[in-house]
Amino acid sequence: MQRLSNHFNDLHLTQDGDDAPDRPAQFYLLTWKKVLVHELNHQKLKQMEIAIPVSRDFNFRRTVRSHGWCELLPFSFNEATWTLTRVLDLAESQPVTLEIKGRARAIKVITSRRLNKKQEAEVTRHVRHMFRLDDEIGIFYRLMAGDTEFAWIPSQGAGRLLRSPTVFEDLVKMICTTNCSWALTEKMVTGLVNYLGREGTDGQRTFPTPQAMALMPLKFYRDEIRTGYRAPYFKELADRIASGSLDVEKWIKSDLPTDVLKKEIKQVKGVGDYAAENLLKLLGRYDGLALDSWTRAKFARVRNNGRTANDKKIARYYSRFDSWRGLALWCDLTRDWLEEPT
Repeated sequence: MQRLSNHFNDLHLTQDGDDAPDRPAQFYLLTWKKVLVHELNHQKLKQMEIAIPVSRDFNFRRTVRSHGWCELLPFSFNEATWTLTRVLDLAESQPVTLEIKGRARAIKVITSRRLNKKQEAEVTRHVRHMFRLDDEIGIFYRLMAGDTEFAWIPSQGAGRLLRSPTVFEDLVKMICTTNCSWALTEKMVTGLVNYLGREGTDGQRTFPTPQAMALMPLKFYRDEIRTGYRAPYFKELADRIASGSLDVEKWIKSDLPTDVLKKEIKQVKGVGDYAAENLLKLLGRYDGLALDSWTRAKFARVRNNGRTANDKKIARYYSRFDSWRGLALWCDLTRDWLEEPT
């Protein structure tokens, strides 16, 4: 806006007084159009485009809308244009804002500024991670293809769950989803980003690092972010990671059996079965169903003729999918989140 204002001032356009030029309104309109075009061209020169190839079975829309992460900062989602925006923290550099769109056999990423080769590679790595492009999902698709009621999953490319660039961010957000409304989840996450995230050149902020969160006192989480009972959990989690006594990023490549890894995750205060099993899905482990009030109610409507079902019945229904049962359940219950192609 400041650049536009400067351009306007350079034209010496005044509305009143003896010095006001006697020019028609069309002159001013054409002049402003030239200024706007100049500014847009200037912005484009600062941007760059990265094309990331995807496999034939990848579905951009199903991945973006796979769950609620696309609505939580520093993600944002424009459904009208099907653009996912993400503010990304880069190592040894300022944050960059990414506009991400799906294209034929590719993900198109437009950056808010030009990047060097190292930074471009870092952005590509993060995008591949967030969109699960390197996940081994073929086994799941073959399993689903053999079941009439679930064959839509591989045909539509469902099953990739959007995740954050770091396990830490996913973990904090997962704790923010427990025992509260989605509106409160959004409020807590927005507060963390706006107060503690690093600011990019465009004014948008990243998700805070553990080190940034560790610097804040307990009362900050209680009084400013309004996290309620979660306040000491966030403080302790950030302190442990910042001090090096806990490494949550190693979970993504852990060789531990899922049940053992789940116990380790649950050692983090504020994480119970629901949060642990949902986080495990973002780590590529789908054994757990992560049942809550929403999934129970949706199962009743979708699979039990509107009648309440106990957890054992829900578990029995998806048990045929073995270690993929949690992902099968989630795809089943969120199938109607997108209109299916005709």
